[in-house]
Amino acid sequence: MMKSASLLLLGALSVNAETFMKEAFDSAWEGRWSNSAAREGLGKFIRTAGRHFGDEAINMGIQTSEDAKFYGISRQMDKPFLNKGKKFAASFSVKHEQGIDCGGGYIKILPETASKDFTGDSKYWMMFGPDICGHTKKIHLIFGYKGRNLEWKKAPKAEDDKLTHVYTVVVNEDNTYEVQVDGKKIEGGNLADDWDFLLPKEIDDPEDKKPIDWVDEAEIADPEDKKPADWGSEPETIADPEAEKPEDWDEEDDGEWEAPTIPNPKFQGEWKPKMIPNPAYKGVWKPKTIPNPDFEDDTDLYLMREPVSTVGIDLWQVKSGSIFDNIIISDNVKEVEVFVAETWGKTYEAEKEKADAADKAAADAAAKAAESEQPDEEDEE
Repeated sequence: MMKSASLLLLGALSVNAETFMKEAFDSAWEGRWSNSAAREGLGKFIRTAGRHFGDEAINMGIQTSEDAKFYGISRQMDKPFLNKGKKFAASFSVKHEQGIDCGGGYIKILPETASKDFTGDSKYWMMFGPDICGHTKKIHLIFGYKGRNLEWKKAPKAEDDKLTHVYTVVVNEDNTYEVQVDGKKIEGGNLADDWDFLLPKEIDDPEDKKPIDWVDEAEIADPEDKKPADWGSEPETIADPEAEKPEDWDEEDDGEWEAPTIPNPKFQGEWKPKMIPNPAYKGVWKPKTIPNPDFEDDTDLYLMREPVSTVGIDLWQVKSGSIFDNIIISDNVKEVEVFVAETWGKTYEAEKEKADAADKAAADAAAKAAESEQPDEEDEE
């Protein structure tokens, strides 16, 4: 009986769960995505599976195609999504087959925003994905909250090879979250701990001033300590006793010879009295704290303040070639996991085999070319 009830509950949850966007970039993708008109000279996206892929149809995505460009493109979700009392799950894949040196690989999830108006300044609820520039190789997870964009206190490493990797984020209605790369959890925790959603409950009292007679010095010079009578009798440097006048030294031409100087091991330096604890020391002064008048508690940090309905790619790349693919947004974590398994999970190993084979062939060709450039022994004779 209990097993039947559990099955019924799972069925009910599945029925109530929704997927709000599933983008595989088929041949009709340009009817759903539009470039921003708010900025001139944006880079162009082209549809391709790249040089190496596990399945051309599954791995077909949109690729940045122009170097040193900003990119701005977006589409509307199938329907708006407000996550009140629900889980939120988003996943997408990106492949930096150009060997990215400096550029973003993230997506933004926004309230309804017209594609023509979409810019880097557009208000968003979430920015998620890898960002690589030089030695910085991290995954962003930024929340838009009450007019502030909150940076993640953690900075897990982003994948920086030339293969496809899938990034997934889950935000739960109990204010916890999880981030996965290639289907494996790499980070997670509590929203309140890992972002500064809430202002401090207490602040320093701006009216509280340090008393004029407050003593900050933890130590003072010992008034009983006296400089020894023979202190400072030795010079700072002395003639090197090991030095000898060179045999070819000519005093008529070179002048009177003087030994070079070295630090005097007996030199004592400036005398200072020893320090002792200050009997008048009161400790480090701190103003008293008062309740923060701007503090507002929030037990629903996970909650969007308004529905989201737009997904955008807004980034800069020095070297183009990143391929974005297989984006899904849902309140059904299981469906997202299945989608990842059916796309990245079914194609990654085949893609890696092809890429490894191509790398090996290139290395063999380079070695052969280098060998052919070596002069023959007969030529050397």
